[in-house]
Amino acid sequence: MKKIAFFACLALVAMSSLGQQALGQRPRVKSPVVNDDGTVTFNFYDPTAQQVSVTGDFEEIRWQNLPMTKQENGVWTVTTKPLNPELYSYSLSVDGQRFIDPSNSYVNRDISTLSNIFIVTKSADDKGHLYQVNDVPHGTLARVWYDSPTLGQQRRMTVYLPAAYDGKKRFPVMYLLHGHGGDETAWGDLGRASQIMDNLIAEGKAVPMIVVMPNGNPTCNAAPGWWHEGMYTPDGNAFNQRGAKASMEESFMDIVKFVDSHYKTIRKRSARAVTGLSMGGGHTFGISRLYPETFDYYGLQSAAARMRRDDPKVEEQMARLFNSKPKLFWIAIGKEDFLMQGNTDLRNYLDSHNYPYEYYENDGGHIWRNWRIYLSLFAQKIFKD
Repeated sequence: MKKIAFFACLALVAMSSLGQQALGQRPRVKSPVVNDDGTVTFNFYDPTAQQVSVTGDFEEIRWQNLPMTKQENGVWTVTTKPLNPELYSYSLSVDGQRFIDPSNSYVNRDISTLSNIFIVTKSADDKGHLYQVNDVPHGTLARVWYDSPTLGQQRRMTVYLPAAYDGKKRFPVMYLLHGHGGDETAWGDLGRASQIMDNLIAEGKAVPMIVVMPNGNPTCNAAPGWWHEGMYTPDGNAFNQRGAKASMEESFMDIVKFVDSHYKTIRKRSARAVTGLSMGGGHTFGISRLYPETFDYYGLQSAAARMRRDDPKVEEQMARLFNSKPKLFWIAIGKEDFLMQGNTDLRNYLDSHNYPYEYYENDGGHIWRNWRIYLSLFAQKIFKD
C-alpha cells in the first residue's frame, strides 16, 4: 500500500508540473486596456479561431464591429480610435458565435443579453467619472420586498439610501422607473444609478435623496431568478399572458405608502418626484394624470407616452394635472429615438393648451447612454426650492 501511495504521489506531482508548464505557455491576456490617449485595446486568446471581432457601442448612434488581428502567440487584438468619456458595452464574436470577454469580469444583463462593460474617463468633470465609483461617501443599495394589496403580491424593488441617511433626518424621494424588459435591477446595474447619485450628491449638484426603483411588470414579482417562478429565460414579455389585477400606475400608491411607512421620508408633494425611461416614461405619464397632487416633479425619458387627444377623460386629467401647478414637467429624448413622434405629439398637445414643460433633446436613440444622461440632469433639477 505504501508503494502504491508513493507512485500515486509521483503521478500527481508530474501532472501538476505539466499543468503549471501548460499554464506558463499560455499568454497572460489583459482585456480591455484603456490607454492614456483614450483608445482601448481588446485582447483575446484562441489560437484555433479563424475569425474574431469586437462589437460595442463605440459610436454615438450605432454599434460598431471591429475585426481583430491574430498574433503569432495566438492572441487576437484590436485597438479602437480615441473614445469619449463614457461607459461602454461590448461582446466578442468568435467564428460567428457571440461571447463575453473571458478576461473582463465586469458584465451587465440587459433582458437576456450579457455584455461586458468598461469606463473611459479623462477628468473629474466628464461622464466617465460620474459613472464610476469614486472616493466619496457612498449610499446604500438594497433589494426590498413589499406588499402590494392592489396586485395581490409580495413584490421586490431596489432602494437607494444616501450616505447621509441615519434614520433620523427625513429625505425627499425620487421614484425611478425602468423600461420594457427591465426590472428592479435595471437602473442600478445598467443605469449606474447609485454611482451617479453618490457622485452628484458629493459634488453638491444634487440634493441628498432616497431613490426607489420598483419592478414595473405587474405580472412579475421580481427580476428573473429572484421569485418563485425560478430561473426562466427573460424575454421582456414573461407571464404577460396571465394578465394582472391592476396596472403599474393603478398599483403605484402601494409603493409610495410602503416607502413612507418604512423610511424617513418627507411626506408631502414637494418632496416627491417620479421619472422613467420608455415604458417607465409611459408609467410616469400615467401616474402624473392619476395622482396629480402627489408628486411635484415628473420626468419623461424617451417616454412611451400615448394618449387619445379626443378622450374627454384625458382632457380632464391633463387639466387637473397642470391646474395643480407641478414644479417640473420634463421631457427628454434623443433625435434618433423611435419614440420621437409620440413625444412630438405630446409636446404639440401641451403647447396647444399652454401647459408649461421643459424639453431636452440630444443625439442618439433609445439607449442606456442617453438614459444615464437624463437621470443625471433630472436629479439636479429636483428638490431645490
